[in-house]
Amino acid sequence: MMERQKIVVLGAGESGVGAAILARKKGFDVFVSDFGTIGNQYKESLKDLKILFEENQHTSDQILDAAEVIKSPGIPDTAAIVKEIKKKGIPVISEIEFAKRYTDAKTICITGSNGKTTTTMLTYHILKRAGLKVGLAGNIGNSFAALVATEEFDWFVLELSSFMLDDMFDFRADIAVLLNITPDHLDRYEYKIDNYAASKMRVTRNQTAEDTFIFCADDEETLKVLNPDKIKSKKYPFSIRRKIENGAYLENNNIHININLNDQLTMSITELALQGKHNIYNSMASGIVAKVLDIRNTTIRESMGDFKNIEHRLEHVAKISGVDYINDSKATNVNSTWYALESVGTDVILIMGGVDKGNDYSMLKDMVHQKVKAIICLGKDNKQIHEAFEDDVEIIVNTFSAHEAVQVAYHLAKKGDTVLLSPACASFDLFKNYEDRGNQFKTAVKEL
Repeated sequence: MMERQKIVVLGAGESGVGAAILARKKGFDVFVSDFGTIGNQYKESLKDLKILFEENQHTSDQILDAAEVIKSPGIPDTAAIVKEIKKKGIPVISEIEFAKRYTDAKTICITGSNGKTTTTMLTYHILKRAGLKVGLAGNIGNSFAALVATEEFDWFVLELSSFMLDDMFDFRADIAVLLNITPDHLDRYEYKIDNYAASKMRVTRNQTAEDTFIFCADDEETLKVLNPDKIKSKKYPFSIRRKIENGAYLENNNIHININLNDQLTMSITELALQGKHNIYNSMASGIVAKVLDIRNTTIRESMGDFKNIEHRLEHVAKISGVDYINDSKATNVNSTWYALESVGTDVILIMGGVDKGNDYSMLKDMVHQKVKAIICLGKDNKQIHEAFEDDVEIIVNTFSAHEAVQVAYHLAKKGDTVLLSPACASFDLFKNYEDRGNQFKTAVKEL
């Protein structure tokens, strides 16, 4: 009798535990190792399935006899244990790569530095409304592997981060969407945008002429790395600057999606549930996916008109004494904050700061100069924000809690102003994560 192959899973969050569940179901010998503490709900899942695990350490002997290692996206290749595994020649893959081996469902894979969660949710909303058997997974909510292990779907909409794409090799997306490429997470890519861009382009890997690639024709970094000869799939660009023969474009405040020339979709941007320039891009990308799948125009229109965006992404919290309070805690990079400022009016009191991942604030300078009357820093170390904007904004204040930031904003704001939490930074210095930061902000606003 053959000994069961051993699979080791590194990291016991949503992705890792999902991979462990699927590996166990497929008859592998599974060991899960997390260098940190494992959350209670995940521990319970592992115990229920009698899966061996360890926390707060990586035991080399237990890990280095694996046939294959599934690595959670948050663990960098520079981690000591990953180096040891690779030195031994053991394959290291992502949970997404592993899960795809066990499903015949088709995949719509959405990546980009900004807008990917919104676009993923909107695409899922349209497909579900159209009656497709569709699952939602990846960098958002559910683990892809856990869904493959427990449910039956014909389609999956997957939000993919560059970290996930880095460990995908034989995976093939039926429909790949690349929204944009802007400097983010450069600390994981030797501070080179070219490395990061190459990582994002992996979404087109292994695609054939039967597949589809949807991308933004206005995004400079995408155009730099896009080698049309290398990509075999059908290409559908989208643009708000010029007319696109086969794809989507904006003209006179109308979106035109012309994949099938006999059945074009035209929709006024005023009808879109998602407002702001960046959301026109997100809506176009989702609309092209829907048209590729031959979903009816009425269904697409209705879905795009009644979509509710996710929490912590330009979420309107309250209007108090004529001042709008907006929670955009999910903006953990400079570009997201640029988008947020672009989509609100002038007279903004901006709450920003946190853990800075090597941010270059220069791209925000013009927007801040035009729209922001005060910056409230929310973080332990705000030196870089002061240095970046001292010539553009008269008032820059330091605060160390969401409550304090909201109180200061309340005193600075006048009727007609907008108080915007859009940090451009990670949250780990003062909060558990960006959700915690957004929730504390909302609680503080509701106490005003």
